[in-house]
Amino acid sequence: MKPNVYFSSTITPEKVVELYQMAGKELPGKVAIKLHSGEVGNQNFLKPEFWKPIVEHVGGTVVECNTAYDGERDTTEKHWKTIELHGWNKYFKVDLLDASGPDLELDIPNGRKIKKNYVGKNIADYDSLLVLSHFKGHPMGGYGGALKQLSIGVASSYGKKYIHGVGDVDNFWGSDHDSFLESMADAASSVVDYFKDNILYVNVMKNMSVDCDCCAVAEDPCMKDIGILVSTDPVAIDQACLDLVYNAVEDPGQAHLLERIESLNGVHTIEAAADLGLGQREYELIVVD
Repeated sequence: MKPNVYFSSTITPEKVVELYQMAGKELPGKVAIKLHSGEVGNQNFLKPEFWKPIVEHVGGTVVECNTAYDGERDTTEKHWKTIELHGWNKYFKVDLLDASGPDLELDIPNGRKIKKNYVGKNIADYDSLLVLSHFKGHPMGGYGGALKQLSIGVASSYGKKYIHGVGDVDNFWGSDHDSFLESMADAASSVVDYFKDNILYVNVMKNMSVDCDCCAVAEDPCMKDIGILVSTDPVAIDQACLDLVYNAVEDPGQAHLLERIESLNGVHTIEAAADLGLGQREYELIVVD
């Protein structure tokens, strides 16, 4: 049976809540809401005001982890300042999952490239996970969506280095590229295994630059906004986003974004995740006005 992916071309905070409700997925207990806090200087990340209705509807805690590269979010002290600067703690309770160690170590017995994943230890305080992703390009992964949020997003600063280095934290930038993409899929699988069925995914195709929200200096969006997608399947939702980009043949910015995705073999993360059983690449797109 194909997983459902709910889609609307209307991009509003209220539409996120509507599609969330249509998915019919109850997130039990304490809910961790993973989103991107945005690098200082980035103009494209989705702001607290956009996410406010869904965060309030779920009643969860916004969670983030420190980065592994130089910037304004690579230490706990700097990241908290960025969270305050961008207004996250003005509206929400925020938990920096790896604010202090030690990391929580998740086993990946079926991992292709890595057998362990290191995540912020505070994730153990939560019973379910809502993954709020801004779909766009990415200078290393080709694209950023649900699978990247599950992997790099939930990983601690050390864990990010471990994934990027395919198990060798001293080889952060030098690993084989496809092996890095497969490591992301491995890491994502460990988070899915940890939360079992208690995860829901939201991808928003808005402000679609070739660059990630982690870039302090990012290109402006190159494509027109496309819409909001919600699913219980991380593979299906990312595949649906890619398909929507490929279908946007009349958008003059399509070629630029596709060049970024294809040059970095971005689809391989989806392929590897599907092979690991995280979800299905075939899906039922349910269009909502």
